[in-house]
Amino acid sequence: MNKHYSIKKLPFIFLLLFFSCEIIDELTDIEEIKGPCTIVLTNGSTVETTEDIELSVRTQAITYRDVNKKLRSLFKNDYQSYTCGN
Repeated sequence: MNKHYSIKKLPFIFLLLFFSCEIIDELTDIEEIKGPCTIVLTNGSTVETTEDIELSVRTQAITYRDVNKKLRSLFKNDYQSYTCGN
């Protein structure tokens, strides 16, 4: 039995490996930070969260749940800083 990969399958294999790496990068891009947290917005007001927040390492976007448990996101130009922990 001759087991060899044809040259025609190589682009497909490389494409599959590329997208697998992209998916893994996206999954590891998110850092979970233990709450409660205070986020200082660019206008000087604050957002208080009782739960954890998630920070995208690549884009610096913060995702959190508001008081109604709705998912919210703030992009880097929307906030100045954040602090978390008791």
